[in-house]
Amino acid sequence: MKIGLSYSRCVRDIVEGRVDIEDVLVVISRTDFDPTNDQQWSGIWAGYCHGGMSRAEWSDYDFYNAEDEAKFRQVSVDLWSQGKLHQPRKFGAHPTRRHEYWLETCLPNSELERNPAAKKAWDQFQVIAGLSNVKLEMDYQ
Repeated sequence: MKIGLSYSRCVRDIVEGRVDIEDVLVVISRTDFDPTNDQQWSGIWAGYCHGGMSRAEWSDYDFYNAEDEAKFRQVSVDLWSQGKLHQPRKFGAHPTRRHEYWLETCLPNSELERNPAAKKAWDQFQVIAGLSNVKLEMDYQ
């Protein structure tokens, strides 16, 4: 499971297929908007395509292409409706931008020992990760 720390970069990764939305636990963003609100969405789409108040993280996409816009909005609405979009600014917090924007989650050994199904899944993940050259931190506590 992944925790995202950048709305624009995480949504871009999901749209581009680098991350599966089902692998996302939550995206903690620096935004304060509702993707189902047309007016608010228009501001987000323009801002991330052209820049201004934020970095133009979606500048590789055509602002005038309705299909491009629909992809980004659908991912945004899906995150929103699944409760996976957390926006601390809605509560008065102002998180800073971080260089890294995906964090991997992992169950601690004590949980794996109590949960045989999770342990089996973790063991299978380790086999697959080893085959795909993913570096595992074996001493994670």
